[in-house]
Amino acid sequence: MSTTLESGPSATTASPAPPAAGSRRPRRVRWAAVAFVAPAWLYVAGFYLYPLARSVQMGFQDYTVSSFYTGVAPYVGWDNYSRVVHDSHFARTVLNTVLFTAGSLVFQFAIGLALAVFFNRRFPLGGPLRSLLLVPWLLPLVVSGTAWRWILDTDSGVLNHVLLQLHLVAHPVPWLASTHDSLTAVTLVNIWIGIPFNMVILYGGLQSIPGELYEAASLDGAGGWQRFRHITLPLLRPVTAVVLTLGLIYTVKVFDVIMILTQGGPAGSSQTLTTFAYNLSFQQLEFGRGAAVGNLLIGLAVVFAVVYLRATREQRQAGR
Repeated sequence: MSTTLESGPSATTASPAPPAAGSRRPRRVRWAAVAFVAPAWLYVAGFYLYPLARSVQMGFQDYTVSSFYTGVAPYVGWDNYSRVVHDSHFARTVLNTVLFTAGSLVFQFAIGLALAVFFNRRFPLGGPLRSLLLVPWLLPLVVSGTAWRWILDTDSGVLNHVLLQLHLVAHPVPWLASTHDSLTAVTLVNIWIGIPFNMVILYGGLQSIPGELYEAASLDGAGGWQRFRHITLPLLRPVTAVVLTLGLIYTVKVFDVIMILTQGGPAGSSQTLTTFAYNLSFQQLEFGRGAAVGNLLIGLAVVFAVVYLRATREQRQAGR
């Protein structure tokens, strides 16, 4: 008898390996991830994406009170935007918005930077004092607006009382009732609210600057202003871009403070695009025109958001 041993690829047939016990685990992990993310997406879709889509749609419709009952809102194309732009109050509203935004940003940033530089030094009670300066930012806007409405009152306001006692004014200043002073008043209040935000972010940026640079500059004979100009400002530029961009987005859409203090008056002297949209929608019941103004604000916010994202990306790349 002879035994023949066959060799070659046909001699051995590889049987498929049994499925691993953990092969289904990635699928379960994916479904678990979807389950965790789904509530957030539902929230965004229900409270942001859907209202945004409806606002854009209403901006092209003749949407009135009867549309809520009949469901009929004929499309009018760009007519709402044309009527808004040619409105007699639109030019002044845009100017008020620009002045309010620019004034708020400049003074919020300048005072916030000065306070950040001040608190960057170690001194007794520096921490508690810095915490107290966060109060305007932490208070609800309704509380802040109501308190400032009392402070700026013409007859019983604390500010006028102090100014009269110091003989800085001869008569009480109608901060909230004057067409010349109302925009200044709401801008000052918004500056007061926004200073802590600027201070906190800029203080964090100052903490990231190595102290050795200041020591080396001092040894080279650089003064305080030279160190600030040639070290602090250049190294703080990425944080500055983020602060200014976020401040711009927040300030353009400010609504609570103005409505509580002046409601955009008197005679539209403190009216911005946000209060203009509110008046068109909920006082004149021109929902299509109000949506058009809101869409203009959304467009501005998108532009500023793109700038903010680019600034943060450059900041991350600079930190690598």
